[in-house]
Amino acid sequence: MATPTSASTASAPWDPGFEEVLRGALRLLSPDDVLAPDTCLSTAGMDSMSTIDTLMRLEDRYDVAFPDDALTGETFATPGSLWTVLSELRAQS
Repeated sequence: MATPTSASTASAPWDPGFEEVLRGALRLLSPDDVLAPDTCLSTAGMDSMSTIDTLMRLEDRYDVAFPDDALTGETFATPGSLWTVLSELRAQS
């Protein structure tokens, strides 16, 4: 899990809304833990139900639809991999 330091994400490649959605699903990540691009989402508390909830929240927030082929364990493995897929979907809109 991420090293507890600061909740600052100045170096994170994503916007604050993305982090807000993710943090809502990561019950094992404290508010003081940094959400790094390589944080393991399942280790941080994301389970199958919170994955579905996160997916729906991201689709609503960013007005995108994740295609079936993007619904993989690899997509939802880390914030970085999820942000990459989301960014690609946003660019296509």
